[in-house]
Amino acid sequence: MGASRISNRSEQRSRTWSRRGILALLGGAPAAVLTGCGSSANASGGGENGKNGENGKNTAASAQAVTERATITVTPAAGTAKADFTSPVEVSVANGTLASVKVTDADGASLPGGLNDAGTKWTSSRNSYSGTAYTVTARARDAAEATVTTFTTEAPAETFLGYFTPEAGSTSGVGMPVSLNFTRAVTDRTAVQKAITVTAEPAVEVVGHWFDDTRLDFRPETYWAPGTTITLSLRLRDVEGADGVYGEQSKDVTFHIGREQISTVDLAAKRMTVVRDGKTTATYPVTGGDSDHRTWAGIMVISERFKQTRMESSTVGLGDEYDIPDVPHAQRLTTSGTFVHGNYWASTSVFGHQNTSHGCVGLHDAKGAGDRSVDGYEFYDSSMLGDVVVVRNSGDETVDPANGLNGWNMSWADWKAGSAV
Repeated sequence: MGASRISNRSEQRSRTWSRRGILALLGGAPAAVLTGCGSSANASGGGENGKNGENGKNTAASAQAVTERATITVTPAAGTAKADFTSPVEVSVANGTLASVKVTDADGASLPGGLNDAGTKWTSSRNSYSGTAYTVTARARDAAEATVTTFTTEAPAETFLGYFTPEAGSTSGVGMPVSLNFTRAVTDRTAVQKAITVTAEPAVEVVGHWFDDTRLDFRPETYWAPGTTITLSLRLRDVEGADGVYGEQSKDVTFHIGREQISTVDLAAKRMTVVRDGKTTATYPVTGGDSDHRTWAGIMVISERFKQTRMESSTVGLGDEYDIPDVPHAQRLTTSGTFVHGNYWASTSVFGHQNTSHGCVGLHDAKGAGDRSVDGYEFYDSSMLGDVVVVRNSGDETVDPANGLNGWNMSWADWKAGSAV
C-alpha cells in the first residue's frame, strides 16, 4: 500500500520518472532505511534539481512505517525466577496488534485472559498460580514468528488448608452440614468465604457461618432433602487468608444425602422414638444424664461412629469417676463428649425408668458389641453420620451450636448473620 501512494504522488509532481525508476524505488527504499541512507538523492528520487523535497520526505516516512516491526513485551519479564503471583500476567505490543496469546503451565493448562479493544494488550482474567512455571506464546498480526518467553512464580512462605466434613464421595444423613476447619487462623473471612461455594441438587439456598477464625460451616435453612447431591468448590489457592498466609486448595468435592432419620429422645419419658422418612420405625427405652450431669438439650448431629470405644471420665473433666474400655455402639453428638451409645453394665431395669448416666444417652446393649438382638446394636445399625438426634426434657440448656455439628440450633436469621459475604 505504501508503494502505491509513492507512485501516485510522484506522478503528480514529476512525470519524468520511468517505470524502471519507480520499480527501483520500491525495491530499494526499505534497504536504504535499514542502512540509514534515506537522505541520499538516489534513494529519495524526488525534489526539483534532484534535491530532497517534500515528496522525498513522505517517501522515506512511508517506507520506514512498512519496515518497523511489532515489539512484544511480557510481564513478568522473560526468565523471572520468583515472579509475583498476586498480579495478572500482561502481554503488550508496540507497532502492531496481537493476533494470539497463550499462557500455559507445565501440565498444559491455560491461563484465561483477553485483549483490549485496540488489540494491543492482553491481560489474564485471574492471577497466575504460585510456585508454577509458565510459558507465554504471543504473536503479532502479520508476524512470521511468535514470541516465546518463560517465567516461574514465587511459592508463598506460609500456607493454610481447609479440612472438610463429610468425606468426599460419602453419603450422610439429612442433618450433615458442610464443615471446614482451617489450619491457620483466618483474618480475611470475606476473601476466604468468597473462594468457597456449596451448591445442592435439588437447588436450595446454602449459607456459610463462621463460628470462629478457624471454622466455617455451610447449611440450608432446613435439613437437606433426602437424595440431595452437594458440591463443595474450593478455590483457596493463593487466596490470602491472613497477612502473608495463602491457601493451597483448588478442587471440587461431592457428597450425597441419603434417607432422612430423625430420632427424638424424651428424657422425661425416658424413650427414644426413631422416625425414618416420616414413619416411626422403632421406640427404645433409654437412660440419660442424672441430676448432677444433665444431658444437653437441643438438636444434635451424629459426627462420629465407633463399634467399640474407650470412655474415660478424665477426658471430659470428671476426674476418675469411670473408665470403660469397650463401650459398644458409640455415636458422638458433641465435641465435648456427649454420645448416644450402648450400655451393658447397667441393670436392664434402668432403661426407660431412670436417668443415671454422666450426660450420655444410653441404650441396653451387650458386652462385645456382637449381640444383634439388643437395642444398642439395632439403633447403631440403623444409623449413619449426619443423622439427627433431638433431646428434649433433659433439664439442661440447649447445646452450643459450635459444640459438634449442631448449627441447627440457630435460627436462620442468626445463621446468616454469621456469614462474611
